Amino acid sequence: MTIDEQIALLRKGTVDCVPEGDLRRKLEHSSKTAKPLRVKAGFDPTAPDIHVGHTVLIRKMRHFQQLGHTVIFLIGDFTGMIGDPSGRSVTRPALTREQIDESAETYKQQIFKLLDPDRTEIRFNNEWFSKFGADDFVRLAGRATVAQLLERDDFKKRFQSQAPISLHELLYALAQGYDSVALEADVELGGTDQKLNLLMARQIQQAYGIKEPQLIMTTPLLEGLDGVQKMSKSLGNYIGISETPREIFGKVMSISDELMWRYYELLTDLSMNEIAELKAAAETGERHPRDLKAELARRIVADFHSDREAEEASNEFDRLFRERQAPADIPKTERPAAAIKLTKLLASEGLASSVADAQRLIAQGGVRINGERVADVKTELGSQAGEEAVIQVGSRKFLRVVFK
Repeated sequence: MTIDEQIALLRKGTVDCVPEGDLRRKLEHSSKTAKPLRVKAGFDPTAPDIHVGHTVLIRKMRHFQQLGHTVIFLIGDFTGMIGDPSGRSVTRPALTREQIDESAETYKQQIFKLLDPDRTEIRFNNEWFSKFGADDFVRLAGRATVAQLLERDDFKKRFQSQAPISLHELLYALAQGYDSVALEADVELGGTDQKLNLLMARQIQQAYGIKEPQLIMTTPLLEGLDGVQKMSKSLGNYIGISETPREIFGKVMSISDELMWRYYELLTDLSMNEIAELKAAAETGERHPRDLKAELARRIVADFHSDREAEEASNEFDRLFRERQAPADIPKTERPAAAIKLTKLLASEGLASSVADAQRLIAQGGVRINGERVADVKTELGSQAGEEAVIQVGSRKFLRVVFK
């Protein structure tokens, strides 16, 4: 790629690039010296089950790898015990060593679905902070002012409302900045909510004598399936990369046509010109939005599973929703013949989170038995041996129950 083509790839799906001209300069210098850039992104091991919202940043790391650079997946095992307060209105509780180690292993198992292991350094910031003494932290604390740290919106709001701000939270941005010193980072990637931390890292690098501080690039926070709030497991509007191909495919197909273009931009490697061509084809009627959404779903499934599984998920979706057939591989369970309320059965088999949730699903028309919608929350099953039923909850959950 030419430098202009490299910049187009790297700037796609990003928000900030500070300082703007540094990206070209760093890429040109790397090309002339044949020295790969060191590209850092930090992750606190607090929520290791990655969803596709997290992969917006990880995909940008992969773009740097594809251009021959080295990416550093930094697991903040030390700073995780401090807790990143970004965007929070209260102090985040500290994690235990055991929680951090378990989460870190889960991260490592997932990131190589996108990243090249040969061009990825996995590092832990306890490597250098475990050697820090009290004097080192005091010197680090002298690299910034309290006024600078309070510029962050979350701290500013808490300060103005007289909500508590712990000193260890103020140290987090400084510690993250020192990570860039220890790793000799040329570029740091992060979400837009991390921008002030990333800028602080440039200042910390300069304070420690690094003449060419890191370039910072931020990626947007991806909207969830509802198209409104950012993707979050706690909000239930997420697509987990470890979910089954069928589940991922079905969730992508559930998004709005408008949100589809946002996902094309942030969750695929298509260029903006290619995406613009697809959008134009949809607007002229040359391509149906439903088919374009299915193409998007296949791409996303293939990223985290395989092309074959993506095609199977697509065919399964068509069977289920176009031909109104049940899936071919419905999970099966056997139960002793005895009358049981459907609500209790749904809760015990994990098709509903509780009996109350099962009642709500039935009342909303979201439960079917053998293809027929259930209207009565008092419905019972299993009164006779040999009875068999295929239960469907929502659009993607199925269970075959055999009573013996």
